[in-house]
Amino acid sequence: MTTSETPGPEDDSRTAEEPVRRTSFATHDADRGIAAMSELYTGLGMRAPTDGSFELRIAAASVGPLLAHRFRLSTSESSGTGDVSGTYSVVHVLTGNLTVSSGKERIATPLPFLLPQGLYGGRWDGLLELSTVVLDARSVEDTARELLGAPAFGLHFTGSTPVSPQMTRYWLAQVRHFHRDLLPNTEALRTPLVRAEAFRSLAGALLHCFPNTFLAQPAPSESTSALPAQLRRAVAFVDEHLHEDIGLAEIAAAARMSPRGLQAAFRRELGRTPVGYLREARLDAARGDLLGADPAAGTTVAAVATRWGFAHAGRFATAYRARFGEPPGTTLHR
Repeated sequence: MTTSETPGPEDDSRTAEEPVRRTSFATHDADRGIAAMSELYTGLGMRAPTDGSFELRIAAASVGPLLAHRFRLSTSESSGTGDVSGTYSVVHVLTGNLTVSSGKERIATPLPFLLPQGLYGGRWDGLLELSTVVLDARSVEDTARELLGAPAFGLHFTGSTPVSPQMTRYWLAQVRHFHRDLLPNTEALRTPLVRAEAFRSLAGALLHCFPNTFLAQPAPSESTSALPAQLRRAVAFVDEHLHEDIGLAEIAAAARMSPRGLQAAFRRELGRTPVGYLREARLDAARGDLLGADPAAGTTVAAVATRWGFAHAGRFATAYRARFGEPPGTTLHR
């Protein structure tokens, strides 16, 4: 049996300061392949095939509490076990068929699905290709509590597949954006704002796309009044902390309101969400930098966009044009 390998997780020479840890691995050696898969799927139990048929290719990248990986496996062995406790892991079968079982639950679907918590078993036939997004469970739960303004909230997922076809498309779009627009842009991911938004986007998509107790929480009453002073505190906090990793939870804390109450107040009084106001304020700051920059000194639109948390140049340009009526490049070269 021949073996052709690229460095696996144990060979990654990147330093802890790197914003993205990337791993690629290819092998025909079953023992090494199963060991590599075990680093991505905690508690993996899988036997090496007795006939020697085995081929595995893995590409993985992690950004803080977020891991995304894709693998292609061809083997005569057709079953295994795993345990994803401590994470929320969403799998999408790209090639082949996979059935996952846990207790009485059985999942066999072409849709993206959430792996069961605790021990599960999986069965497949021949070639299997998967794309998986793994989110740290505690970080997702913290995001849910921040959004609800409920420190004691307990998050529990009640279903494995998205709540609707629309939310399926939304989840896949968020994953596609992460893979296509963010992961290749290592320079942008060096910016803490960009890394934080990458996680918030996928954690928020997970909370809104898959059935769980977060979705069951009642929305705040739109009649709840917010004192002008509370909104002023929220706006002032955003304006003073634009360059920092802030989100809804931090803005609400500054306003001394619950996150959901603040969202309702912003929509009612300002016609936008707090996060929408934050995004517009960062666009304003980017415009200020572009107006004051000297292109001859090497300033670029991409560098300014990244400084203010916009990792994708095309999306930044679209948002910038919508707000200011001109492309950012035009502003820079005035």
